[in-house]
Amino acid sequence: MTVQSLYNLSPLASMMLVGVLLALVPLLWVGWRNRRATPMRRLQALTLLTLFLTFDLVLFGAFTRLTDSGLGCPDWPGCYGHASPLGAHAAIGVAQNEMPTGPVTHGKAWVEMVHRYLATSVGVLILVLTLAAWWARWRKTPHRFLNPWWPTLTLLWVSLQGAFGALTVTMKLFPAIVTLHLLGGLVLLALLCLQAVKLSQLAQQNTTVLVSPGLRGLQWLSLVLLGLQVALGGWVSTNYAVLACSDFPLCQNSLWPLMNFKEGFEFWRELGLTGTGETISFAALTAIHYVHRSMAWLVLIVLGVLAWRLSRHAALRRPSRWLAALIGLQLATGLSNVVLGWPLLAAVMHTGGAGALVVTLTWTLLVSRTRSTFQAPVASQPFESSLSA
Repeated sequence: MTVQSLYNLSPLASMMLVGVLLALVPLLWVGWRNRRATPMRRLQALTLLTLFLTFDLVLFGAFTRLTDSGLGCPDWPGCYGHASPLGAHAAIGVAQNEMPTGPVTHGKAWVEMVHRYLATSVGVLILVLTLAAWWARWRKTPHRFLNPWWPTLTLLWVSLQGAFGALTVTMKLFPAIVTLHLLGGLVLLALLCLQAVKLSQLAQQNTTVLVSPGLRGLQWLSLVLLGLQVALGGWVSTNYAVLACSDFPLCQNSLWPLMNFKEGFEFWRELGLTGTGETISFAALTAIHYVHRSMAWLVLIVLGVLAWRLSRHAALRRPSRWLAALIGLQLATGLSNVVLGWPLLAAVMHTGGAGALVVTLTWTLLVSRTRSTFQAPVASQPFESSLSA
């Protein structure tokens, strides 16, 4: 089998050019649509669009992983030293002839490279947001503006995400790296959501909803539990443990099947192997699946209680409905993954639902304050207004 160098930086400039060209489309669209708007309004619109495109990138990343396209190009940042699979057509053909079902095929190479192009374009958009925020600070604009350190942190984070993307390829889908890459994508969504809310609050003069300390604590608890559950879900997916239990509500026709928790949750190991290099046991995969399934019930209950508590605030009624709908989506897609044999659409939607939950919980946290720390008047519909801004 042909041995391919893991890193080949020769196509890096071409890859960056592709990212810039792709990023020009949303940049020009926002500029034209808001050509008569203030700089604040343009930045707000670009931030929201970047948040939307980052959410799409997370979905496409899930599609890339679930179609086993993560190694569609076995080097980084290009494909066999080329900026696109077109230039690597011959090399891909050789690899596909050696192993017709993958991991390298022409289709998988295109999926992997499109994911890299999209990731590069999102990085360019975040760079533009950062430069715009610092430019406004340098010019000492008379308008209240976003603290430029937030987009700067986001830029650093997306750069870290790029590094984890490279490691995902070069370390051959190492489960810990792939799971951290997924979590990093959701943190990126939260950071962009924070900027979108901050800009909206500046434009609307700090409209904020007052909530009780108990509800505030429940919001934080929900976000922490969701993060833990996403990590467990990523661990299930990256270890291909979804079908370790193919029945519901039992697992392998048992309430407590044979499981190996120590082996299943050994963090630093290669895909399909234990830390000692032996093939991972089915009992370990069962343990991975079972913990995620069990944790799901706790998370769904806590999120359900949060949705009910939020619905009692007129200004948070809409996000409470979104939260309830997303709970239903996660339950339906999670069950579909088990009983229908891990269908691609349900699996991608399950990841998308997790991302949407992160954005919804982050947004509700940012537009609310406890009564003991905030004394300003309550706005009537800040959440809806901030989305429509």
